[in-house]
Amino acid sequence: MKTGRLEAFSDGVLAIVITIMVLEMKAPEEVNLSELLKVAPVFISYLLSFIYVGIYWNNHHHLMHVTQKVNGKILWANLHLLFWLSLIPFTTSWVGEHHHYKESLPVATYGFILLMCAVAYFILEGVLIKYHDDHFALNRLPKVKWKVYLSTTLYILALPLAYLNTWLSITCFVIVAIIWLMPERRLEEFMEQGEA
Repeated sequence: MKTGRLEAFSDGVLAIVITIMVLEMKAPEEVNLSELLKVAPVFISYLLSFIYVGIYWNNHHHLMHVTQKVNGKILWANLHLLFWLSLIPFTTSWVGEHHHYKESLPVATYGFILLMCAVAYFILEGVLIKYHDDHFALNRLPKVKWKVYLSTTLYILALPLAYLNTWLSITCFVIVAIIWLMPERRLEEFMEQGEA
C-alpha cells in the first residue's frame, strides 16, 4: 500500500487536534490588561502544545516522505500515535485552567501524555524499519539517537518533578520541545538527494 491515505488521515487528525486546542481558549470577559493576563496560563499551555503538535506533524511528514510502502501493522502503529496526540487538547486545557501551574496532577498527566506520544512515535519508526529493506533511509541513520535518550529521560524525570515543583517539570517539556524543533538532519539530506 502507498502512504497517501495514511498521510491524509494523519494530517486531518492533527488539524482537528489543533482546532480543539484553540477552541478551548476562552476570551476574557472584560476588556482590560489584567483580565487578559488571567488567561495567559491557558495561552502558554496552548503555545507549548501547538509547538509539540507541530513537531510531530513535521517529523511525521519527513518520516512518510521516506516511506515507500505501508502495511496493516504500520497503519495500527500510526493510529496508536494519533490516539496519544489526540489527548493533548484535554491535558492542555487541564493544565491551563489551573492557573499558575500549581497543581501537580494536571502537569504530571500532561507529561505522561507527551511521553506516550514519544513512545508511540518510536514504535511507528520501528515498525517502518522492520517492514523495509536495508536501503531504507531510517536504517541509514545513526543507531545511537541522543535526542531520543535525552528526551525520554527528561519526560520520565518530569513526572515526579511535577510533585516537587511544577515549573521544573514544565522546564523539562520546554527543553524537549527545543531539542526536537529541527527534524533529523540526515533524514532531510536523504529527502533532498532523493535517496529514500
